[in-house]
Amino acid sequence: MKIPKIKLKIWHGFLLLALLFIIPPLIITLSQRWEVSDSDPDRGAMTVKQDVFGDNAGKIVYLDQNWKPEQSLWFYTTTQGSNLLPYDFFLVLEQDDKPELFRSDENINRYRYLPQKKTSSNPDALPVGFVKDNYLSKDYMGFTCAACHTAQVNFKGTGMRIDGGPASADMAGFLKGLTQAMVAVRDKPDVQKRFVQAVLRLGAYSSEADVIADIKTYTLRLTSYNIINHSPVDYGYARLDAFGRIYNRTLEHLLNRQQIEEVLGKVLTEEEVRTALAGIGPEISSADRDKIVERVATSAKNIVKLRQELFIKADAPVSYPFLWDIAQHDYVQWNGLGGNGGLGPLGRNTGEVIGVFGSLDWHEGKRFSITSLISGQGWTKKVVEYDSSINTQNLRRIENQLTELQSPKWPQEILGKLDQTRIKRGEKLFANYCVSCHAEIDRSSPQRRVVAHMSKLEEVGTDPTMADNSIKYEGYSGILRNQYVGAGVGDVLLDKKAPIAALLTKATMGVVTTPDADKGFIRRWSEWLHNIIQALFGNEIKDSNKHGNYIPDTTMNPYSSLQAYKGRSLNGIWATGPYLHNGSVPTLYDLLLPATCPADQKDAECRPEKFLVGSREFDAEKVGMKSVAYEGFTFDTRLNGNHNSGHDYGNKPPTKPGDLPVLTKEQRLDLLEYLKAQ
Repeated sequence: MKIPKIKLKIWHGFLLLALLFIIPPLIITLSQRWEVSDSDPDRGAMTVKQDVFGDNAGKIVYLDQNWKPEQSLWFYTTTQGSNLLPYDFFLVLEQDDKPELFRSDENINRYRYLPQKKTSSNPDALPVGFVKDNYLSKDYMGFTCAACHTAQVNFKGTGMRIDGGPASADMAGFLKGLTQAMVAVRDKPDVQKRFVQAVLRLGAYSSEADVIADIKTYTLRLTSYNIINHSPVDYGYARLDAFGRIYNRTLEHLLNRQQIEEVLGKVLTEEEVRTALAGIGPEISSADRDKIVERVATSAKNIVKLRQELFIKADAPVSYPFLWDIAQHDYVQWNGLGGNGGLGPLGRNTGEVIGVFGSLDWHEGKRFSITSLISGQGWTKKVVEYDSSINTQNLRRIENQLTELQSPKWPQEILGKLDQTRIKRGEKLFANYCVSCHAEIDRSSPQRRVVAHMSKLEEVGTDPTMADNSIKYEGYSGILRNQYVGAGVGDVLLDKKAPIAALLTKATMGVVTTPDADKGFIRRWSEWLHNIIQALFGNEIKDSNKHGNYIPDTTMNPYSSLQAYKGRSLNGIWATGPYLHNGSVPTLYDLLLPATCPADQKDAECRPEKFLVGSREFDAEKVGMKSVAYEGFTFDTRLNGNHNSGHDYGNKPPTKPGDLPVLTKEQRLDLLEYLKAQ
């Protein structure tokens, strides 16, 4: 039977579409499986002599976490769309008080990022998690996941790199130092002259005027960012209020002209408002927002006024979560904010890139619409465009690689042999005191799943600031006004002001479902289609109910369940100190003690009220980082956001039948030995 020509043409058309939109991303995925062919057994790690905190690591080792060297290096150097500073700026930028490079190994190590040697995949010897990114034909220095999720634990001269471990980094301090260095370039003629000449020699800029213009732009951006995210409690090392900062960047880029004019009218004079909005049309772009900020930021006082009106307080620093088993979780984040089913991982990682300086050009636009035409509203309808530098293709690939990452086992050849007798006793104690919230899993099983056990704030008793912030704040909805976002119990209307959790959810899903405008047409749409299909059908985690004792969401309070903290499996917990979600307890041994000592017991042990952070030197007896006797950052648990109360299972006297007795010191040591072995 002869097939009609018209059918052949239709068939050929479908075949062509398949070739254009399905085959290219598959080829790209296969060819990019490991762009990093670098198999350096040291994975680029540098040894460090005695540093500012007295640490030293004359030898670097990697523990068995089921990653090959090329996988670690790929994780360190794979871009995600973070655009903090023009790349050549970062290469030549000097420290604010001396003509040494800001990116010198000594300075980077002082902020507790991990210096790396030059390798084929890292030709400029950037630190772990720092990378060269390109967006709209311009090169930037940005962060990868590895910057906040790669740890190093030192013990008697040996440094153990922990992939997926919580970084010791002081990101807030790093950004302040970077800002001070840029201010020096802007304000000191001799520094600026050296800087401009050095940048021009690298070739990315064609004129001195262009360099000076970007000096002004990026110094203002950094200055404004630091003021907006100022916190009354210093974060110090090993933690960050990532959500506060993600929320603030989201709120900044959702503003439309009407709301900007309204807000400016509350903090500026009529003349200042007219000056700020001169030449700005009804549909503002990211560049327009930069212009407005530049005009308003004539003083820090004005920026502070805007912060108070537009943004939330980023005053709830938490420890960087560890990433092993992250792909096997049903819910992630300390308060279970992120569901891991369907597109959840892509949305979660998109939010992370928003926080670490993804370029965001969210704006209102118009598109052809048959619905709009039929309803008599014209040929086009108003839509929100979510153009950005965020590389969802790489975010999905990074998440896929994390499925193979396993927790590190206690290295007995380095940290000392484990006491098997204590471990057996500790296993029984764990079953009685801990397993109801912290499920045991097989770290290497491909079938493992991590079910989040959520405990409401009243039950767990730990510092509530992070959980409270996630539900108490609202922000201007701007370009999202009158849209709806799904919550577990129904849709939430984004009114003039809306819950920040709802705004972030809507914005991240908008980015996820937007093809990358920085790529060619065919690649853009084929990758987008491939990513969505892979994320929806390749993700084995499905949306499910949370476990534990928490306040369920209701139609009246759709985010009630976020006022809780998550207990996760404790494999690899030995390498993740300080402890509790806000890093307020230095060691696991201290965590087994009460927060305060009874007034009538002079010799009683309790958690330290103050301790030091910053050192990478490991305390193998108490299990955590060194917390005394060096010039580190003082962590004060008396400050809001820093409280070390709660999680007092096994360290408070029973008050009713069925309560477990207080652990003795020997029992604490037995339980501690068991936790080392996980």
